Amino acid sequence: MKIYTRSGDKGKTSVIGARVPKDDIRVEAYGTVDELNAFIGQAAVRIGQESGEGWERLAEELAVIQQELFDCGSDLSYANPQPDQLKVTAEMTERLETWIDRHEQTAPPLTRFILPGGSEAAALLHVCRTVCRRAERRVVTLAASGQSCPEETLRYLNRLSDYFFNASRTANALLGVPNVEYERGARVFGRKDAKE
Repeated sequence: MKIYTRSGDKGKTSVIGARVPKDDIRVEAYGTVDELNAFIGQAAVRIGQESGEGWERLAEELAVIQQELFDCGSDLSYANPQPDQLKVTAEMTERLETWIDRHEQTAPPLTRFILPGGSEAAALLHVCRTVCRRAERRVVTLAASGQSCPEETLRYLNRLSDYFFNASRTANALLGVPNVEYERGARVFGRKDAKE
């Protein structure tokens, strides 16, 4: 089977149910999700070099997320999906919330904003976080255009960026490496007036 088809040589590609320019906002949305998946693959390779229960759990979570991002891309690729064609579910988003909460318990409490870094594994997870936020912005643009856009995919991506933030903190904690705090920032977490 040949990998190239030449069908996109004039700047158009196929989504499910339509032929569109390669810079169409739908293609930009699922293309950014695909880019995120590639960065997760890079982070997973690094995390797979560590041993221990915490690392194994992180690796397993990333493997699940990579599969689910393919589901996100599939859902976004429909020009006019029917509800029974969509793969991303509320249960997927809820599972992310469970993982986020568990990572929150593993990492030291936040007191200040943190910068990407500390360890290579954490830095790679922060790259995933920022690319995830960009994917979310692309999906928001798609939704605002009036075109069909699956709502659960947007919720999933919103929660996923939070997951990467806490997973990066867990990676540093597992390595015994402190997070890099933003030095010129005030203490913004854990203050009595933080909820006011």
